[in-house]
Amino acid sequence: MAALGSRGTVTEAAGFNPDQDAEALRKAMKGAGTDEAAIISILPHRTIAQRQLIKESYKRAVGKELADDLKSELTGNFEKVVIGLLMTAPVYDAYELRNAIKGAGTDEACLIEILASRTISEMRTLVATYNKEYGKSLEDDVCGDTSGMFKRVLVSLLTAGRDESNTVDQALAAQDAKEIYEAGEAHWGTDEVKFLTVLCVRNRNHLLKVFEEYKRISGRDIEDSIKREMSGCLEEVFLAIVRCIKSKPGFFAERLHKSMKGLGTTDSILIRVMVSRSEIDMQDIKAEFLKTYGKSLHSFIKGDTSGDYRKILLELCGKEI
Repeated sequence: MAALGSRGTVTEAAGFNPDQDAEALRKAMKGAGTDEAAIISILPHRTIAQRQLIKESYKRAVGKELADDLKSELTGNFEKVVIGLLMTAPVYDAYELRNAIKGAGTDEACLIEILASRTISEMRTLVATYNKEYGKSLEDDVCGDTSGMFKRVLVSLLTAGRDESNTVDQALAAQDAKEIYEAGEAHWGTDEVKFLTVLCVRNRNHLLKVFEEYKRISGRDIEDSIKREMSGCLEEVFLAIVRCIKSKPGFFAERLHKSMKGLGTTDSILIRVMVSRSEIDMQDIKAEFLKTYGKSLHSFIKGDTSGDYRKILLELCGKEI
């Protein structure tokens, strides 16, 4: 059964026995070659909590970390999915952000995707987990790798300071819309701080009203204005915030579509979204994908990937709808 309110495709396995699963995984890696089918039959069909129990059982029985043994047996994108599945959600987010920041160049798209989409409680846990895992402050690392107004927006999101209530102040919504309009469309040069203050701080219901008011005043959708007024990473982060406020499944459906359309596949995005949303809202993401693009997510993944990598992603995707 999925947890109450969960819209994930990955749900708790009935009759779950972590010792049995750990033993089956050990057998899958024993001797020459690896039985990938056995791994695919287990890991995508267990919840994150159940996978933690399998890891504990494996360590007890074998005296080694399951992730280390799998890493030594597997390669490529299939390995990345499997290792991602073994992590808890905040550890996986922290791991993805760390990889996005360290080394030459920064994967800004990863920073934007994670920081614009996580809930307040997810963000607080993530910040603490990053510090625990890497002995560094996530804010310091983000600041060291970004600059200008883009950096300020990410720092604001990291504070997890968004209003958590559901109340809509009609007068303030109208004022917010007017101020954003005046900060952007209505004059030369854009006052980005005004966008930051409203988009990063107000609650979701209030912002939906602001977007409505904005359209009434300006005659265009706030996304169109952001595209006209901004560019680069700042444009991308503001668009991500707006899209997550409007519809988080819609935002992720778009990320998945972008990762697979055109030449080549951006596997890092495809893997991260499939692993991180499989237990949260993958059912809704699939429905949005079909509605928006007229093709199922299942068919897109099938056409764009191959081998065991394709098989494990399709298990996370769940049945065709």
